[in-house]
Amino acid sequence: QVQLGESGGGSVQAGGSLTLSCAASGYTDSTKCLGWFRQAPGKEREGVAIIYLGSGKTFSADSVKGRFTISQDNARHTMYLQMNSLKPEDTAMYYCAATGGGYCYYSSGLVSGDFRYWGQGTQVTVTS
Repeated sequence: QVQLGESGGGSVQAGGSLTLSCAASGYTDSTKCLGWFRQAPGKEREGVAIIYLGSGKTFSADSVKGRFTISQDNARHTMYLQMNSLKPEDTAMYYCAATGGGYCYYSSGLVSGDFRYWGQGTQVTVTS
């Protein structure tokens, strides 16, 4: 059973930075991807960034490209989301997720995938 736990959210002024962490455990060789998603009140969940566990290859949604960076520390079983140049529209609950046997995708500037396991979320608020 994959278990995920996010931390690092908070409130920051526009232009500031935050780093989110996701502690992951229980995933196996069949777990293909980890990812970050976000959901703002009244909006649909949006894929932010994904990382392939085998190759380490990463993709970011166009909405955050150049500002957010996804990375992983295999030794610590932790995934990170470094967020720079934050904007008020980045305000949302941020979730980390893991696929089961499925894959993740990057297409037309969007990231998505067959994410089966989810953390409880961490709130990010960006004030203007």
